[in-house]
Amino acid sequence: MRGADDAAGSPPGAGTFRADFTASLVVFLVAVPLCVGVAVASGVPAELGLITGIIGGLVTGLLPGSSLQVSGPAAGLTVLVYEAVQEYGVAALGVLVLVSGLLQLAMGALGLGRWFRAISLAVVQGMLAGIGLVLIAGQLYALGDIKAPSSGLDKIFGIPGLIGDVAGSSDSLTAVAIGVGTILVLVLWPRFRQGAKVLPAPLAAVALATIATVSFDLPVARVEVKGLLEAIQPPGVDQLTQMAEVGVIGTILAFTLIASAESLFSAAAVDRLHDGPRTDYDKELMAQGAGNAVCGALGALPMTAVIVRSSANVFAGAKTKLSRVLHGVWLLVFAVLFPSALGIIPVATLAGVLVHAGWKLIPTKELLPLWRERRGEAIILIVTAGAIVITNMFEGVIIGLLMSVAKTAWETSHVHIDVKGRDDAEDQPIKVRVLGNATFLRLPKLLDELEALPRERVVELDLRGLRHVDHACEMALATWTERHNAVVSHAETTDEDAKVPA
Repeated sequence: MRGADDAAGSPPGAGTFRADFTASLVVFLVAVPLCVGVAVASGVPAELGLITGIIGGLVTGLLPGSSLQVSGPAAGLTVLVYEAVQEYGVAALGVLVLVSGLLQLAMGALGLGRWFRAISLAVVQGMLAGIGLVLIAGQLYALGDIKAPSSGLDKIFGIPGLIGDVAGSSDSLTAVAIGVGTILVLVLWPRFRQGAKVLPAPLAAVALATIATVSFDLPVARVEVKGLLEAIQPPGVDQLTQMAEVGVIGTILAFTLIASAESLFSAAAVDRLHDGPRTDYDKELMAQGAGNAVCGALGALPMTAVIVRSSANVFAGAKTKLSRVLHGVWLLVFAVLFPSALGIIPVATLAGVLVHAGWKLIPTKELLPLWRERRGEAIILIVTAGAIVITNMFEGVIIGLLMSVAKTAWETSHVHIDVKGRDDAEDQPIKVRVLGNATFLRLPKLLDELEALPRERVVELDLRGLRHVDHACEMALATWTERHNAVVSHAETTDEDAKVPA
C-alpha cells in the first residue's frame, strides 16, 4: 500500500522517486512516436505534437485531478483536427484549441465534469469506432505515400483506386512494406515480454523501420522538420475574427465535447488499474482545460488524457504525478536537442502506428456480446460510427446522442392498461386504469388498446396510477374518453327514442 499512500500526497521516498523516474522514461518512449504520428496525420508540423505532449506533462501533469493518467495529442481527435486544418488553416488551430480549453475550465469550475459520466457508453464507443474507421481509411493512403481524399466516404470509396495506384508504383510498394512491417512489429512485439519491458512496442516499431529505411536508403517520404520555435504559431487577430462563423463554433464545441469525454472516460479506466486516490472529475476537467488553453496559445494540437500512455505509466510502476511531469521534461529535452532525429522517420511507419491505433479504437470484442445482450445499445454504436464516417465528427456524435436520448425515453415510458368490468352488465361502465409513464412515444399503443374496448359501453378512465404523463398524452386520452362516452350517450338516447310509440 506504499504506492497508494505516496499517490495520496505523502512525501515521496527514494523508492517512490525511482519508480516514478523509471515509469517516466517508459511513458516518454511510448509518447514520442504517438505525438509525431498524430501530428503528421492531423496535417500539421510534427513538432506541434511534441509541444502538446510537453504541455501535457509540464502543465496538466502538475495540476490536481487524476494522479496517474497522462495527457497529450490523441488519435481520437486526429480526424477532427485534420478537417479543421483543411477548412480553416493551421493558423486557426490555436484559437480553436484555446477557446475549447477555456470552455473546459468553465465547465470544471461549474461542476459539470461529473456529468460527462452520464454520456451513453454506446455513443462514446461509437464515436471512437467512427474515428478509428476514418483514421484507418486515411492512413491507408499514407502507407503508400499517396495523398488521401478529404472526406471519410471518399477515403473509403477511393480504396480500390488506391490499390491500383500502389500496385503500379515501386516506391509506393516499398512504403507499404515499411508500414505493414511496422504494424506486424506492433502486434508481435508485446509477445516478447523481456523485449517489451525494455522497449515499448511503438518505439521498437518506429526504430526498426527507421533503421531499415536509412540503412538501405529506401525511396520513401520522411517526416518534415521545421524546428520547435518555427512550428509555434500563436493565434492572431485574423484568427480571432473567425470566431463568429457558425462552422468555427461547431468545431470548438466538437473539440470540447470529445476531448472532455475521452479524458474523463480514460480517467475512469485508469482508476480501475491502481489503488491510489480516485479521480476528481471536475478538477481533471479543469486540468485538461488549462493544458488546452496553453496549447491553443502556442498554436499546438488539442490534448486529451490518453489511455495508452496512462496504462503504460501505471504498469511501469508509477506512484505519483511526478512520473507524468518527468515524461514532459524528457519530451522537451528530445525536442530541443534532437529535432533532426524526426527527419529520418518514414511517414509510412507513422501511418502504420496510427492504423494500429485506429483498429484499437474499434470495440471489435465488445460488439458481438453487446448485440446479443443490448441490441439497442449496439445499434446506437453502429449508427454513431457510420454517421461520423458519412458526415463528420460533430454531426455524428450529435446523431448518436439524440438516438441515445430517444432510446432512453422509449424504454422509460412503460405503460400498462388495467381493464375491469368488461364482463359486467352493459349498463355498467368499464373501468380503465393506466399505470406507468405515459408519453407521446406510447400514445399510439394506448389509443389502440382503448379503441379495442366495446364501443357501446361507457368508459371511466383513471390516470392516478401514472408516475408521469406528458401534456400531449393527457390531452389525447381526455379527448378520446370524452368522445367515446359522448357517442355511447348519443346511442343510448337514440335507442330510448326508438322505444317511444308513435
